[in-house]
Amino acid sequence: MRIALHVGIAAFAADQAVKIWVLRGLELDRIGAIDVIDPFLNLRMAWNTGINFGLFAEGGDAARWTLIAIAVAVSAAALWWVRSIGAPPRHAACAGLLAGGAAGNVADRLVHGAVADFINMSCCGVANPFSFNLADAAVFAGALGLAFLGPGQKNR
Repeated sequence: MRIALHVGIAAFAADQAVKIWVLRGLELDRIGAIDVIDPFLNLRMAWNTGINFGLFAEGGDAARWTLIAIAVAVSAAALWWVRSIGAPPRHAACAGLLAGGAAGNVADRLVHGAVADFINMSCCGVANPFSFNLADAAVFAGALGLAFLGPGQKNR
């Protein structure tokens, strides 16, 4: 459980620190876009009120609070699972990534009313219109890791 908490806190802290830098330091919310290594890596500000790829973005306050509740429930379930089975370290780290990333996006929804997305990656002549953030990457990596690692075994 300790690993999950440490990884989760680290994922949350990194996400929030980068968002503060992007919003306050770079003022990306004001200028909108910065080309870093065009077209492979750019910063493109997007306030996402929905879920991935802007799905369910028109739901208003009800959708916002529903998405917050879902993220909190998923995070709590992942951490409860880690604790209940005494998950192996790799499983615990993946659950921590998932929970920490979800918490980062919950913080955005609470503070800003939407999730601050800003990382945009394109390749090979295909322009990607979507942006994401470190919290999204942590959730994705954690969920993917748990899917590939399987259910795990009791470690007690």
